[in-house]
Amino acid sequence: MPTETAQPTDPRIRRTRQLLQESLEKLLEVKDFDKISVQDIVEAATINRATFYDHYKDKAALLECVVASRFHNLLSQRDVQFEGPCTSALRTLVVGLCEFLGKMKGPNHDRRLDPHMELAMVSVLRRIIVEGLSEHPAQGSLSPEIVAATVSGAIYGAAREWAQTPGRGSPAEIADTVLLLVSPVFQASQERASGH
Repeated sequence: MPTETAQPTDPRIRRTRQLLQESLEKLLEVKDFDKISVQDIVEAATINRATFYDHYKDKAALLECVVASRFHNLLSQRDVQFEGPCTSALRTLVVGLCEFLGKMKGPNHDRRLDPHMELAMVSVLRRIIVEGLSEHPAQGSLSPEIVAATVSGAIYGAAREWAQTPGRGSPAEIADTVLLLVSPVFQASQERASGH
């Protein structure tokens, strides 16, 4: 099975995945994720269950793909690439996440900010950070997976709290706070690499 984040070259595969993602997004507008079945998704997409399972192992994997696609589009529009423990890239990642969560939250509810969305978003953030750290490794540092797991949870938790706070500050203000909190994790991995 292809990975959920791989960009398929076959137009039929891309079209099927797009149909499934759009169907889930439309269903999320009217139903909680827990109440949506794979059958609901395939009926809305007008495909069969076997085709669904050719692309995704379950509806959680589809949700993660939807979140990843939307978030990567938002980052692309801002020309953001996470390149290791670079402060400016990390700051932009946090601002992008805040903007993303601000758009996901509806005016009268936060249906989309449920535990499933949290798991999907943390997984997407973790993957972005692991890729950035793996491309720019520090000699002998903490594993990129440990650093990414720690930082992605912290970033998402802070951004979610920001999104749910009435009269909150700007995404840039929360990004400064998040950087203050997560920078020591990156610094610890660098210090360990240099033997301090």
